Parts: sequence; structure tokens; C-alpha cells
Amino acid sequence: MTGPLEAAHDAERPGARRYPARVKIVVCVKHVPDIQAERRFTPEGRVDRGRGDGTVNEVDENALEAAARIAEAAGEGEVEVVVLTMGPPVALDAVRRGLQLGADRGVLVSDEALAASDVFATARVLAAAVRRIGEVDLVLLGMAALDSLTSLLPAALAEELELPALTIASRLEVANGTARVSRELDELVEVLEAPLPALVSVTDGINSPRLANFKAIMAARSKPVETWSLAELGIDPATVGLAGARTRVLEARELEPREQEVFDTDDDGEAGARLAEFLVSRGLA
Repeated sequence: MTGPLEAAHDAERPGARRYPARVKIVVCVKHVPDIQAERRFTPEGRVDRGRGDGTVNEVDENALEAAARIAEAAGEGEVEVVVLTMGPPVALDAVRRGLQLGADRGVLVSDEALAASDVFATARVLAAAVRRIGEVDLVLLGMAALDSLTSLLPAALAEELELPALTIASRLEVANGTARVSRELDELVEVLEAPLPALVSVTDGINSPRLANFKAIMAARSKPVETWSLAELGIDPATVGLAGARTRVLEARELEPREQEVFDTDDDGEAGARLAEFLVSRGLA
């Protein structure tokens, strides 16, 4: 890649957009309950976010790494990476994590009315924030959030932004004003591309996120972070949160304890056969 997204000023391409000298990437991340902690719903059918420590959604770190690599390949000062999240004040931790992993600045959208927002409201709010950030060339995010696993947000956000969506990317190349991704399907690899601006969601197979060293952690403390409310984004509170949700959790039950079978002896020489029968009965062989 030569320069910011290489020949991004290609005005001869039909429908091409002229890009600013500095390319802007927004990485959307989510603050989720720790996957190792016990997860429950509240009586209102909302994810209980008060149990255990929260963390940044794991696959969103792959999106942050993808953005960092684009910025490094383009050269210092050529690409600006903005990390964006929506959530309660504690979600600022996810923004800080993004800054430690290479983002230049952060934005947290936080408002009490956002509690219990579904994927459609979330997409609406994030889209408004992306538009307020302005002149965004590429939106990156993980393919799914570990707290809900709907995998719906990338497509919903692309629809709100009216951007082409290149989803479930296991490889990403950005050059000549175009994003090109590879998607690994069951028996083939699908290659898709779209002109920028575009939205790309990534899998955890696209890269190995870096570990933030002490220097990066200290540098993140001085990077700018803004907090925006719904009023600043021009969004009616009645259209988000529980009041504006188009989906409802009707029922949630704890998983039943799994029956454990142990084959720890082979006195009669039949343990192998019993293990095979067990695997077949569970559809594992």
C-alpha cells in the first residue's frame, strides 16, 4: 500500500468519492460481560451486566488490530483510527482498550435511555455517531458480540449508514479506494470487494491481536475521548432502549447440568466400545 489507501483520489472511477488526505477508520467495539463469569438475564429480560467484570468483546480486538495494521502500512499520520462504543459509563473501559491497541481517539455514546436497546436501536445510534464523526472511509467491527451472538449488527449498521457490507471477513485488503475481503465458507473461499466508504466485519481468524505493552498503555491515557448523549446525536429516547425495542426476550432458563459419564477403567477390555457407543449416542461420531 502506497500512501493512504493508495490512490484514494481516483476520480476517474465511476461514482468515485474524493477522499481527504487523511483516511478515517471507525472501529465499533462493545463492552460485554466477562465470558468466564456467570451470565444471567434480569426479570425484565435484559442481560445482567452487573455480575462480574466486563471486558471488550473479543473479536472486536481483531477489528482493532486490522485497523492498526492498515494505519501502520499507510505510514504515520496518514490514517486516523477512532474507537467507538455505546453503553453505560463503565463501557469507557472498552474505549480505553481500543486506545491501548492503537486507536488515536475514542467516542463513548452513553445515555440512561439506551439501556435494553436491541440491535436495531444500537445500529441507529452507532450510525448517528459515525455520521457525527464525519468523513469516515471504513467502518470495522467484529462479526458478533459474545453476550448475544446475534451477528446482526454489522448488516443493520451498514443499512443505517447506506454502506456496502463485507461481512465475516477472514482477510482484508484496502487499496485504490477499495476494500477487498475473503470469506471462508464450508467448501470454498469467497472473495468480495466494494468501493470505499464501506463496512467490514471480521472473524477471529483474520489476525492475532497484539498485546498492549506498557508504553501503549501509558500513551492511551493522554489520547482524547469524548462522551456523547442521545440529544447530541439528535435521537429521540423513545426510539431506543426498552421503549423502542423491536425484539423481546420471552423466556430464559438455566442450562440443565450435563450428565457425565466416566470411562476410567478397562478391566474387561470393553471401555473402548462403551466410549464409541457414548459418542455415537451424542452425535459426536
